Amino acid sequence: MQSRKINISLEIWRQENPEAPGSFQRYSLAGLSADMSFLEMLDVLNERLTLEGQEPVAFDHDCREGICGMCGAVVNGQPHGPEPGTTLCQLHLRHFKDGDHLVIEPFRARAFRIEKDLVVDRSSLDQIIQAGGYVSVNTGGAPDANTIAIPQQTAEQAMDAAACIGCGACVAACPNASAMLFVSARVSQLALLPQGQPERRLRALNMVGSMDELGFGNCSNERECEAACPKGISIRHIARLNREFLKAALF
Repeated sequence: MQSRKINISLEIWRQENPEAPGSFQRYSLAGLSADMSFLEMLDVLNERLTLEGQEPVAFDHDCREGICGMCGAVVNGQPHGPEPGTTLCQLHLRHFKDGDHLVIEPFRARAFRIEKDLVVDRSSLDQIIQAGGYVSVNTGGAPDANTIAIPQQTAEQAMDAAACIGCGACVAACPNASAMLFVSARVSQLALLPQGQPERRLRALNMVGSMDELGFGNCSNERECEAACPKGISIRHIARLNREFLKAALF
């Protein structure tokens, strides 16, 4: 069966480099397959721009399977677009109507420098991980690690936190550009597991301190981060991070 065809008008943020002023540019695409992914739509646009001798739109992507966390842009004011629990690369045009107008811009936060067009530097998230998101316990191979008994409920909570792919959508969605959901997922995952106990106290202090130094804002319980997260990370992990931080600060 032939897929539905739709026409889309785009308004995309174009910026040559971090120092250059940026602006929105308008484009129109006709006869697109509704089965096409959002990034495939940008591929079609870039192919046309290249043939016309124009600069293609720069955007982040890698696996295009919703796993790596590389892709990301704000579509009509929503990080990763309107579909809940979906990364930008897994968003398809069938979720839009014929003739829709889409405004596409990069993730905006003081800690995320715009490199070019829709590409932002999210290495600040890596710096937070380097500050404390690791363990020093040598468990050997997987069979050795699996010999440590962990209650099923605890293991599932840790796995839910570990689902974070570090895409930065939570930062882009937060009115304060806070990275609390990202940090809490990392802290919560390791605080729940025996392998994460040696650095448990310092981890919360160091990662929150790194987050503040890098220019991320504070959490004000808006819950926009939870709504935007493509992996459904719960703000319950932020509550655990707060407890971990207070314990470390007091003791």
